[in-house]
Amino acid sequence: MRNSTLGELSAEFAGTMILILFGTGVVAQVVTAPADSPLGNHDSIAWAWGLGVTLGVYTAARISGAHINPAVTIAFAAYQGFPWRKVAPYIVAQVLGAFVAALIVRVTYSDLINRADPDHTFATQIVFSTLPGNGGGGVSIPTAFLDQVVGTAILVFLVFALVNVRNNPPLANLAPVVIGFIVVAIGMAWGANAGYAINPARDFGPRFASWITGYDTAWIEPGGAQYWWLPIVAPIVGGLVGGAFFKILIGRYLTADEGPQPVGREPVEAQGREA
Repeated sequence: MRNSTLGELSAEFAGTMILILFGTGVVAQVVTAPADSPLGNHDSIAWAWGLGVTLGVYTAARISGAHINPAVTIAFAAYQGFPWRKVAPYIVAQVLGAFVAALIVRVTYSDLINRADPDHTFATQIVFSTLPGNGGGGVSIPTAFLDQVVGTAILVFLVFALVNVRNNPPLANLAPVVIGFIVVAIGMAWGANAGYAINPARDFGPRFASWITGYDTAWIEPGGAQYWWLPIVAPIVGGLVGGAFFKILIGRYLTADEGPQPVGREPVEAQGREA
């Protein structure tokens, strides 16, 4: 068998890296561009994040199930039978993938970042990690926390609906495309309060990368409060809430002829056991 736990972790690393290359890359392009530049806006950010999710899922689905998000991994373990022993290794691989991708963006965009923000302030910190009000203020920590719970609950609820073969999932291999559309929609509808991290790895890996490359304020928000923990804890809570709502509102009414599947399809390990 080609598959092993190492293979699954490699796939999670690669899938998350692809996601972050497109996500932080588009934010870097928009944030560092001159005010009158045609290089992008909020819509291009939302679409690139969604496409990054789609491509990341396609990258990893065959081998690992393509969680590429610790909140999704924990929700799958809590409600869908994903092995708890794999949760911590998956999360480590996801964070490392996000970290490496952010370093690539940081180095590649270093000239433009230095031109736009030579002191490496919150103005370009949002390339790598989220802030309340997208760094513009006016949003309290409790509101930002609630925002991340709601956004991640929506994500996990809909992912569960899409990948459950007892429901009415997308035909052929289109689930990654639809999941990408979900992220685009969340970005367009829930992006103002806290930058829609909805993924602890997406925020912590790039945040750490920015800190070691010159962003002294990486761990706080503009008001000075510690903020790094919020895009970790709130999405995990939101994922558990979204998974619970799916089980209560939809899952218990579906017929039990087949069990739910991870994103894309089962990891190869499970297929090998069946063979």
